[in-house]
Amino acid sequence: MPPITSSTSGTSNTPTSDSNTHDFEPAPKISVADLNQKIINAEYAVRGSIAMRAEELEFELYHKTQPHSFPFERIIYANIGNPQQLDQKPLTFSRQVMSILEYPGLLKFKDVLLSQGIYKKDALERAELLQSQIGASVGAYSLAQGVYGIRETTARFISKRDNCEAASADDIFLTDGASKAVTYLMMALCQNEHTGILIPIPQYPLYTASICIHNAKMLPYYLDEESGWSTKVEEIENSVINAIENGIKPSAMVVINPGNPTGAVLSVDVIQRIITVAAKYGIVLIADEVYQDNIFNGEFHSMKKILRQLQKKYPGKYDNVQLASLHSTSKGVSGECGQRGGYMEIVGFSDEVRHLLLKLASINICSVVTGQALVDLMVDPPHVGDESYEKDQEERNEIHSTLKKRADKLYDTFSNLEGIECQKPQGAMYLFPRLILPDRAIEEAKKLQMEADEFYCHKLLENTGICTVPGSGFGQREGTYHVRTTFLSPGTEWIDDWKKFHEKFMKEYQ
Repeated sequence: MPPITSSTSGTSNTPTSDSNTHDFEPAPKISVADLNQKIINAEYAVRGSIAMRAEELEFELYHKTQPHSFPFERIIYANIGNPQQLDQKPLTFSRQVMSILEYPGLLKFKDVLLSQGIYKKDALERAELLQSQIGASVGAYSLAQGVYGIRETTARFISKRDNCEAASADDIFLTDGASKAVTYLMMALCQNEHTGILIPIPQYPLYTASICIHNAKMLPYYLDEESGWSTKVEEIENSVINAIENGIKPSAMVVINPGNPTGAVLSVDVIQRIITVAAKYGIVLIADEVYQDNIFNGEFHSMKKILRQLQKKYPGKYDNVQLASLHSTSKGVSGECGQRGGYMEIVGFSDEVRHLLLKLASINICSVVTGQALVDLMVDPPHVGDESYEKDQEERNEIHSTLKKRADKLYDTFSNLEGIECQKPQGAMYLFPRLILPDRAIEEAKKLQMEADEFYCHKLLENTGICTVPGSGFGQREGTYHVRTTFLSPGTEWIDDWKKFHEKFMKEYQ
């Protein structure tokens, strides 16, 4: 084929005048029908229709477009675990260090900052250490897997937490929150429509959305509400067997501990039995442990710790178990959701799979470097004897005790209301009460083409300004209705408002 050359003879297809150039019928815009249908079908209830309506109401309240038209003065965002949106204060030590990283020129005035009591000495020292590890600036790219020094700090944290042999920085991926780690894993593991991903029901909607987008098959295992949302391992294995019989390969299992939205904390025995199922069927374990610092009752045990114990006790039986553990700066007492810090530790994976995950991280270039620094501060807070230690502990204890008080208050309120059954939360930031709704409310919801719990949540929002998420967005047993709410919002007046609304709602639809 001869090369294509420009021509001025007027015989080519290249327009030669402005009149010809603009003489055409414009092509139509792309429509939804032209887009990826998997994305269209994916749902994320936490920021769904009720949350969008809440934002509309907040706009109207702020701009007073309809003055005095609402029976409330503000929106309570109880739909999402976003602590600092709901007045949780950032940890002082973390923000002091971060401010230096953002503007290292402050170190030129170190003596002034210390003499005036503006910064503590250990905060400046940590900032200098992190700056040396990060390199030129937090505005520069890091290694795709994350700053090596921060990965080393994270590995030391894991080793100390689990009281086991040293973790490796090579196994740590620093990510934009835990969500980016989930994206990497789903992209790698969801081979085709015959790939099955086991997820708990109820679950965090990120997982159902990711499974849908990556064209895999959701394999649900239902948590037992009556026994405090406990995990029934027999149900997990039954789901695995049924999938195999139907031509679906169970490739991965998501375990959320402490649970979102249930707040349940897994026992050692249950974790052992889950790992045994994974070892028996060659299933990759994805341990979502972002709420490991939000424990109110019971004790957190990491899946890696229990895996190492099993490997030591039963040589050879559990050596092929592949585990990815996730953590995030968004939860715990850090509450730094917008900073997008998180990590993933992978153990038991082959070098080939490890390199594939590194390829995905490389395509993403790197995670937010300030978020990486916050991971360092999350896993290695001030130590005993450091100048910032006492204040840091005071702030952490205050956040934790306040969350527990709000959780207890909300639980007690639900427990004493007709038409609500609620399990006491052991951890995380949520309650997932069951709604025993009157038949008239269910019928009214059907007329509006809504699930009954969605109808309830809309009514709650319009009457109180409290934004929640219907249980249908998280998955639930057929014929049951739930609502997920955080207990992050300050004060207790909103809880009293919810109580009044619920009593009125039940009376109206009886």
